[in-house]
Amino acid sequence: MATVNVRYMVDDVNTAVAFYTTHFGFTRLSQAGPAFADVSRGDLRLLLSGPSSSAGRPMADGERPRAGGWNRIQLIVDDVAGEVERLAAAGLKPRNDVVTGPGGSQVLFVDPAGNLIELFQPAG
Repeated sequence: MATVNVRYMVDDVNTAVAFYTTHFGFTRLSQAGPAFADVSRGDLRLLLSGPSSSAGRPMADGERPRAGGWNRIQLIVDDVAGEVERLAAAGLKPRNDVVTGPGGSQVLFVDPAGNLIELFQPAG
């Protein structure tokens, strides 16, 4: 699989790097001060862009890109309940209860800027 790049707008790049590397197994690849950093996990490269990054510049109509929303990255896990327990022990609280359907089980966490991370355990 080729590397997949996803950009998240964040309020604080240092906080975001610490969050993803501490709790979700990402490795910091590079950082350009408080404006930008990139972290990776497997084939996912997550671009963390702060308000002072080029991605944070206002649009032509004046609206500024901001963090949050319902789009999210999905991380496959072997034991979603175990991950919820591990993250709760680290002080993180899931956004919702674990939801189970025909494809598997999922739960959402929120990063410090309001972006979602879905942990997904496939069925079977």
